[in-house]
Amino acid sequence: MSSLARARRLDGLTGSPVRDLLALTRRPGVISFAGGLPAPELFDTDGLRAAYARALAEPDAARTLQYSPTEGDPALREIAAQRLTDQGLPTVDDDLLITTGSQQGLSLIASALLDPGAVVLVEEPVYLSAVQCFQLAQARIVPVPGDEHGIDPEALEEIAAREDPALLYLVPTFSNPTGRTLSAERRDRIAEIAARHDFWLVEDDPYHELRYDGQPLTPLSARAPERSLYLGSFSKVVAPGMRVGWLRAPESLMRQLVILKQAADLHTSTIDQAAAAEYLATTDLDARVRVLRETYRGRRDALLRGLAEITPPGTTWTEPEGGMFVWVRLPGEVDTAELLEEALRHDVAFVPGAAFQVGDPDRATMRLSFTTFSPDTIAEGLRRLAKALG
Repeated sequence: MSSLARARRLDGLTGSPVRDLLALTRRPGVISFAGGLPAPELFDTDGLRAAYARALAEPDAARTLQYSPTEGDPALREIAAQRLTDQGLPTVDDDLLITTGSQQGLSLIASALLDPGAVVLVEEPVYLSAVQCFQLAQARIVPVPGDEHGIDPEALEEIAAREDPALLYLVPTFSNPTGRTLSAERRDRIAEIAARHDFWLVEDDPYHELRYDGQPLTPLSARAPERSLYLGSFSKVVAPGMRVGWLRAPESLMRQLVILKQAADLHTSTIDQAAAAEYLATTDLDARVRVLRETYRGRRDALLRGLAEITPPGTTWTEPEGGMFVWVRLPGEVDTAELLEEALRHDVAFVPGAAFQVGDPDRATMRLSFTTFSPDTIAEGLRRLAKALG
C-alpha cells in the first residue's frame, strides 16, 4: 500500500449506493426503481436548446462565455427569488447564492457551520448525499426518529437538549427517501425548538413543486428565516444536467458562503446560468410543472396499486402527496440487500433502505422511485419484483 499522505477526513467517507447501483442498472432490459431521476421524455429539449442559442447570440456571447460574479447571474437570482416569494418565503436577490446544483449548497453549508465533532441532527431515514457532506466535515451525525407525519418534535426536543447540535437537516416536503411531508403544525414546533436550543435549520426542498394531492405548505424556513438555510434547485422541474441550484441564507452568513464558493469553483457555469435565466424568462414554467404533476401522479398511482397486488400481507408503504419516492417495509426479518441480488436476476432494481439509515438500520425497508417509467413499465417492473419476493 502506498505511504503517500491523504486527508484523514476521508477515512469515514462512504460512497452512495444509489450512484453505485446506476452502473448495474444501465444494462439493457433492467427496470430500475433505484434512481430518483426525472422523466427524460419530459425534458423541454427544444426550449432549452433555444435558450442556449439565445444566451450565445451576439452581443451577449462574450459575457456568457466569460468569468462571472460568484453570487450568480442577476437575472437568474431575480427569477428564483420571485418563485420563493410566491411559495411563501419572502426573498430578494441578495438573499441568494447560485450554486452548482443544490448539492454544492449543502457542501458549502457544512464547510461554513461544522467543525470536526460538531453534532448534526437528521431525520431517520435521511438523504444519502447529505450524510456524505456531513461525514466529510467530520461531524457526528445523530438520527432523530419520525413517523408518517415526519420528524417527531418530542424526540427532537429531547435529543437537542442532550446533544447541543449545530444544525438540523431536513427534507420536509416529500422527503427523500420516504416521500413523507412534515405537517404545518410540526413545522411550527421545529422552528420553536431550533430557537430554544439555538441551532441552524437546513431545509432541502428540491421537490416542493411536484405536488399531486393536498394543499401546498409554506417552507419551514419562513418560520425562522434568521436561522434557516434553504436549498433549491431546477433539477427536478427543468433538467438536472444543467446543475443549477441556489442557496438562500441570512445576511449574517452570506459573505462567508460566497468566499467558500470562490474557493470551491469561483462561480457556477456562466453559460448554464445564462441559459437557465433565458429559459425561465421565456417559458411558462408553471404550465410545464402542471404537465410533470399530471404525469407523475399517474405513475405514483400505478406504483401504489401494484404494490398492493404483489407484496406479501403485512407489507406497509408510504403514500406520498408528491415528490418521487415510496418507502416500503416488508414483513418479518427480510434483508432487502439480499433481496436486491435476487431482484437483479429478474432485471429489476431498488435501493435497500439500510443505505439511508444512520442508526441501527431496519433492513426490511426499500426505496422505490416512480417518476422515470410509464405506468405499463412500472407494472412490468413490479411483476419482476414479485418473482424476487417469491
